Amino acid sequence: MPRINVIIPAYNEESSISLVVQDIPKGLVAEVIVVNNNSTDRTAEVAAAAGATVLHEPSPGYGNACLKGIAYAAAKPASSRPDILVFLDGDYSDYPEEMVQLVQPIVQGQVDMVIGSRALGQRESGSMMPQQIFGNWLATTLIRVLYGARFTDLGPFRAIRLDTLLALGMRDRNYGWTVEMQAKAARQKIKYTELPVSYRRRIGVSKVSGTLKGTVMAGYKIILTIFKYL
Repeated sequence: MPRINVIIPAYNEESSISLVVQDIPKGLVAEVIVVNNNSTDRTAEVAAAAGATVLHEPSPGYGNACLKGIAYAAAKPASSRPDILVFLDGDYSDYPEEMVQLVQPIVQGQVDMVIGSRALGQRESGSMMPQQIFGNWLATTLIRVLYGARFTDLGPFRAIRLDTLLALGMRDRNYGWTVEMQAKAARQKIKYTELPVSYRRRIGVSKVSGTLKGTVMAGYKIILTIFKYL
């Protein structure tokens, strides 16, 4: 059985982070890593109490938090270095228990990357804003036209082999993280698949789609990133 680590970027998620950590299948995962991304609440303390390893990334940005977690996992000795990394959000919008199905195509050697697609799965009413749904459609359409890769979502719940991820050379430090991974995977002809995942209303207010500024900045960065890696 490949060794699996989970990376959860978290900014002010003290109300939800323990639920996320507790719902992760314990027999499946060797270590849960919560990257506290400059939170001003008790996210770090709550995550640690729930059993997660807590790293601190003071520079704001989703990508910064992910890069911190990757660097930690990659620096481990061979005896504990993960084969697979799983990413999901800390707001309890994803269903951590679906991780069992998410990693199976990688465990079985069929692919190197799996994207959890909210577009293919069951979404609770109101869990995604109209601008999110449109943005995902536009971004995945551009990736299909420009890169020839068929994705339906840029969802945060995803799994990838660590060696594959390191070979992608991830760089983005904020909104463009997920689309950078998919664009680079398409360009490098990485074997991938999508699986339907469930999605619910998050706990708290979204830092991106919950504000006009966040929505505009994320949309701009996602489109820019798609063209950047052509």
